[in-house]
Amino acid sequence: MARVYPLFSSSKGNSIYIGSKNEGILIDDGVSLSRLKNALELNGLSVDSIKAVFVTHEHSDHIKGLAVLTKKIKAPVFARGLTLEYLLKSGAVSGEYYEISDGEEICGMSVECFSTPHDARESCGYKVTFPDGKSAAVCTDLGHVTEEIEKALLGTSCVLLEANYDVEMLRNGSYPYYLKMRIFSGNGHLSNIDSGKFAAELVKSGTEKIILGHLSQENNRPEIAENTVVSCLDGFRRNADYILSVAPVQTSGGFVAV
Repeated sequence: MARVYPLFSSSKGNSIYIGSKNEGILIDDGVSLSRLKNALELNGLSVDSIKAVFVTHEHSDHIKGLAVLTKKIKAPVFARGLTLEYLLKSGAVSGEYYEISDGEEICGMSVECFSTPHDARESCGYKVTFPDGKSAAVCTDLGHVTEEIEKALLGTSCVLLEANYDVEMLRNGSYPYYLKMRIFSGNGHLSNIDSGKFAAELVKSGTEKIILGHLSQENNRPEIAENTVVSCLDGFRRNADYILSVAPVQTSGGFVAV
């Protein structure tokens, strides 16, 4: 059975492991090697379980630990062209690296990417399809939901979806004006309410499990994000039509079975 392990999920560091206890892929590595190893061990995994690393974009909370990790393990790194170019120029990758193409086959899983509207060179999300036909996706760091994202994710079994901020908390918070405008923009981050609206479309299309991720520690709270999304899912039965959870800032152990 395939599993999604949200190891780290916040504006300060992101890393998600997808696969089995024996082998799988890592999506992003925004934390130190020691923290990553500890998080994996809490879940009965090891760095040797990682057979490939897929990078969504070049912001530090997604690649901070990549240089050290890729010196430690032999797993290849996959990213889109402009992202990969940055990773190479900045020395963030050692060993094998590839520009991703649709349908990369890793550990019996097929990995596809889709564009996300974010203020990065070539930001993307990933959808993983397993041998049994089930699928899981990671979709964070997006200012709005595009037709491409809808096409890629509708019907996906399990989606880790960004719910970055509560609108009022961000509007009334301490962030400088320029940063608020960056986050609010169509190339910024997804609010709780917009996450909830898309979650409703996902559930309607057959998505069974939604994990809210990449919550801001300054402009959101897990209970606020959860309640907002649940309110948007009015008409669907929680734990019957869908299962909803919130990815922790740092895992203490736990996964979502796909």
